Amino acid sequence: MQKSLQSLKLSLQNMGYARLDNGWDHDDIHSPFSRLYYITTGGAKVHHNNKVFYLRPNYMYLIPSYTYSRYQCDFYHEQYYIHFYEEIGKGLSIYNLRNFVYEIEATEVDRNYFDRLLSLNPNLGYKNDKPLGFEAHLHQAQLTNKTAKQLETNGILSILFSRFMVESGNKKDSGENAHRLKGILTYIGENLHNPIGLETLAEKYNVSADYLSRLFYKRYGIRPNRYIQGKRIERSQMLLLTTNYSIKQISEKVGFDSLSYFSKTFKKHTGKTPVVFRSEKVNV
Repeated sequence: MQKSLQSLKLSLQNMGYARLDNGWDHDDIHSPFSRLYYITTGGAKVHHNNKVFYLRPNYMYLIPSYTYSRYQCDFYHEQYYIHFYEEIGKGLSIYNLRNFVYEIEATEVDRNYFDRLLSLNPNLGYKNDKPLGFEAHLHQAQLTNKTAKQLETNGILSILFSRFMVESGNKKDSGENAHRLKGILTYIGENLHNPIGLETLAEKYNVSADYLSRLFYKRYGIRPNRYIQGKRIERSQMLLLTTNYSIKQISEKVGFDSLSYFSKTFKKHTGKTPVVFRSEKVNV
């Protein structure tokens, strides 16, 4: 676990301070990045992980990447917002390995961190105080943060993110099966461009396909093949937003032999075709 945490990479993409009214009303959001909010005044609601979070002043909120969520403000509120990517190794998420809380009471030190982060990155906010948009700045963090500023930015982001991590261990995350499952997640993340089947995984990790399927479902609540397909679509979302690869190139890089099947599967997962998803770049 410690080795995994040492390989954790956080990449700031957007941050700013927004003043929002009842126009902050967005449904079925599914982002390739994580979101972190600090509420300073007013109130709003966010729905995710089968729970309603009432956004309160002087509290911080975390929304993990690729989590379906809904945002609603009935009147008015103000917030610091941070959008960032997280990854351990290639394609593995820290959310697979550790437990997190999604709401914590902020301290004065936390507020100072947000202020400092904003002063280090003054040009990463969205226009018109609409932090759900995805119209610009995807790569600006890398362009504006150099040397000492980038190191300080990464350090502050890591500190704020760590505030949500649950320190207590989890017995289900230890033992031979847990080690095997983490290995499988890593293997999947590193081989999305290759054919990956249940039989292949079972043979690689010396278990029967049926046993592996049941074990995987018990731990993650999803069958391996469905998980793999979801990860392919998640990776393609990231590539659509952050690269200039063609749709065909992206479909191949995430393991689809057929462009038409990729488009069909992508739309099934996101409600949009890859072309529309890339062209809109909003509400993700």
